[in-house]
Amino acid sequence: MNASYLRTAAIAMSIGIISFTSCTKEDDPPGDDILNQIQSDVQNGTWRIASFIDSGEDETHHFAGFNFAFNGSGVLNASNGTITYDGTWSISDSNSGDDSQDEIDFNIYFNLSNEFEDLNDDWDLVSRSDTKIELFDVSGGNGGTDYLTFEKN
Repeated sequence: MNASYLRTAAIAMSIGIISFTSCTKEDDPPGDDILNQIQSDVQNGTWRIASFIDSGEDETHHFAGFNFAFNGSGVLNASNGTITYDGTWSISDSNSGDDSQDEIDFNIYFNLSNEFEDLNDDWDLVSRSDTKIELFDVSGGNGGTDYLTFEKN
């Protein structure tokens, strides 16, 4: 073997060892970056429901005037200035370590027996920005698809 080949092999092996050892178990999986960014976005300011389609029926009007605050403690507050409802929210990744938002669930729960009960679900993320979150869910009961869009106030 010639010296040039040995030098190239040694450099490649060194780069491989450095790359391998620089990754630790403490590093967050790539999917955590997306989860953290969504959590940060929704906790910043208040949001309104811009659209709620329940199995083909537009039911957005049920939530007119309500502002939603996603608190860091997992409390979801909905208020129209007169009426206030508290629920819970969370975001989870059903496919840990995946860098895709396809597997992110946006979980909402209100312990109520009114129109807010329709929001209770583990919604799938369609798209998101710092001012808009689009979600959908395929109903287990009737197979209908529900769509929920939050926009930042």
